[in-house]
Amino acid sequence: MKETGKKNTLPGILLKYAVPLIITIGLCYLMFTGIDFNEMIEIIRRDCNFSWIALALCISVMSHVFRAMRWRIQLQALGIEAPLSALILSIFGTYAVNLVFPRLGELWRTGYIAQRQKAQFTTVFGSMVADRLADTITVALLTLVTFLLASKVLITYFSDNTESIDRITAFATSPWLWLGIVAMAAFVWWFLTHKSANSRVIKLQRQVRELWNGFAVIITMPGKGRWLLLTAAVWGCYFVQLYVAFYAFPFTEAVLRQHGILAALVAFVLSSISMGVPSNGGIGPWQWAIIFALGIYGLEQAPAAAFANLVLGTQTLLLILLGVFTFTCIALEKKKTNNKI
Repeated sequence: MKETGKKNTLPGILLKYAVPLIITIGLCYLMFTGIDFNEMIEIIRRDCNFSWIALALCISVMSHVFRAMRWRIQLQALGIEAPLSALILSIFGTYAVNLVFPRLGELWRTGYIAQRQKAQFTTVFGSMVADRLADTITVALLTLVTFLLASKVLITYFSDNTESIDRITAFATSPWLWLGIVAMAAFVWWFLTHKSANSRVIKLQRQVRELWNGFAVIITMPGKGRWLLLTAAVWGCYFVQLYVAFYAFPFTEAVLRQHGILAALVAFVLSSISMGVPSNGGIGPWQWAIIFALGIYGLEQAPAAAFANLVLGTQTLLLILLGVFTFTCIALEKKKTNNKI
């Protein structure tokens, strides 16, 4: 019990929960500074065609279903036969939990499935890490392709913002960054191969191996073709839901007419990258990324903010409703199980 108490230190709690909340509030404050809130509401009330927003939300739900189907392939390869319905609920719950406690949603879904299926937590967690790594690789590939396709307009825009490019380049080429990566990899290899008589070290080594087994199953599992198709389906849904939302306003539809689908792709990639910033459900960084992307194509801040805030606001509301649905279903399932006992 004492060891558990030590883990929940005040700095750790602040780092996990307070910092993302501060980032969210700070970015939202900066975003709304200089924007007439009443004007933004009037733009939404006057110009928005909510049928396109509703369609985007339906596509969003399908992306969660495809993600659950993809994760199921990884778990089956580990001998964990979780029902698709439970996996879908776990995905719904993940995003709902992340709205309140950033990054905790992934731990929650791991624990929910591990407990429900009586599986090793570290093994299930490893499969979840592989699931998220696949997303990271997908975003990296999409970013590379998009920046190549949109290089002309991006070069023109960033020619007036050379300081930002210099900072990014300096970070990516820093020898300390790559030295740290190599050192970390060397330490992990040494730790896993190190022979120790200490029971705690042995237990930790076993847990790391279970984590690796859950992660590495993505390489050896059957059904890789379906897994790749579902990855394309997940990210296809993410893009299409944003693309469809562009038709909700005349000014974002005009951006599509003038610059084509590439404008939506640039906004999509930048917003996807922004999700890496620790915040509550992407609130703050996501709108900043969308406003920035639309600014590249000449859209003023007020209508861009109206679009970004409405799209994320309705998405957040959907996640809250899906979260309520999820935890209600889980509670009913537990009650049913307890009644049988």
